[in-house]
Amino acid sequence: MNTLYFITGNKGKVHEATEKFRPLGINIRQKNLGYPEIQTDTLEDVAAYGVTHIQKQGIDHGFILEDAGIFIDGLQGFPGVYSSYVYHTIGLQGILDLLANTLKCTAVFRSVFAYAEPKGDPHFFIGECLGKILKEEKGSQGFGYDPIFIPDGSDRTFAQMDTSEKNQFSHRGKSLEKLYNFLNEKKFMKN
Repeated sequence: MNTLYFITGNKGKVHEATEKFRPLGINIRQKNLGYPEIQTDTLEDVAAYGVTHIQKQGIDHGFILEDAGIFIDGLQGFPGVYSSYVYHTIGLQGILDLLANTLKCTAVFRSVFAYAEPKGDPHFFIGECLGKILKEEKGSQGFGYDPIFIPDGSDRTFAQMDTSEKNQFSHRGKSLEKLYNFLNEKKFMKN
């Protein structure tokens, strides 16, 4: 089995990627190296900066990192690229409080995976999932905003789905699928 580092501190993301890449014979290994998340308007800029930062640290394997955010229409796209920070500071209840007086609860989850070798330019894989924000939390699976987000085409939150079902809808599932196809076509590390 070949190894691909996943630069993240989020065990939920690692679990989703591990399940996805198992059929390719790729062993996902979590590396919680951390990287600065620059203040910018796009997830792609955050991911590109992260790749450069990790490469400068002298990593010796191919690696992936992912940046994601939820863009809520009733909050003019907030929290967007600041989703992680907002989640860890005001939490889900804080988001629900901000939405208390709005009827516009549609949202889009976006995910950008970056794949890079120790040297060279990154490849980006983008996924989106349209849906809506609930007025209360439902479900106990998943992580982050999963308990308040229902994807279009479902009547359940991400937190009410198992990993394989969530990956059929989710932004991360879509970007992971694009990355999976890229690595499969490239015959990633298959000598």
